[in-house]
Amino acid sequence: MKIPEVLIRKYSDRRLYNTATSRYVKLKDIARLVREGADVRVVDGRTGKDLTHIIMTQIIVEDAKERQIALPLQLLTQIVRASDKATHDFLTWYLNNSLDLYQKAQNTVSTGLAEAKTAVSSPLEFMRNLLPGLPLPSTPERGEVEKLRRRVEELEAHLAQKKKTARGSSTRKRRA
Repeated sequence: MKIPEVLIRKYSDRRLYNTATSRYVKLKDIARLVREGADVRVVDGRTGKDLTHIIMTQIIVEDAKERQIALPLQLLTQIVRASDKATHDFLTWYLNNSLDLYQKAQNTVSTGLAEAKTAVSSPLEFMRNLLPGLPLPSTPERGEVEKLRRRVEELEAHLAQKKKTARGSSTRKRRA
């Protein structure tokens, strides 16, 4: 489920205001929203200028301070060096495509795991989906399975009765 875009206004006193919840928020709150899948847009409260890039950069810097996890030094160096528009555009294109490929790989792995679970839990159904033209035996209906289960129980009870009768008659023969 896609979370709708969240509009944040940044005021001159550096306060950030979430227009969806009508509350002031911090960078950590915005980071949480982004991690939950929300599209966040930050604008200047007075001019309406888009400040999203600046706020996202601040979030990355704050995360790097707290977690001691930062982007690789080579990447950061290249970003600083990308002062001309052509280099900046190429770097943006490259990073966007790399992240898209990463997302597609994650989705492929997730789909593969889901298919593996299906194959384990219902192998006949998995084979039917895998080989649509191949005639496979039909899956018994619940009613059929229940009938078979009851019939097996009846037969087991009948066999148990036969064993009792056979034991009783052999005991009588020994006494006689």
